[in-house]
Amino acid sequence: MQGQQDYPEITMRLLEALANIFINTFGITQPTPAARRQAAWFILGLLVAALVIVVVVGAVLYQAIHR
Repeated sequence: MQGQQDYPEITMRLLEALANIFINTFGITQPTPAARRQAAWFILGLLVAALVIVVVVGAVLYQAIHR
């Protein structure tokens, strides 16, 4: 059961690492831990939205080509 308890912590560390990369790449002032966590969720939302858009556009193009 130890592994299941670590899952949310590992996920948040990954999201926060992603936020750190974004913040450091664009030279944004270092946020507070709460703001960093909020930025991590926002960036995850943007990535998921971009993935959904790519999949939808791909599906539409696939359907258009194979008619």
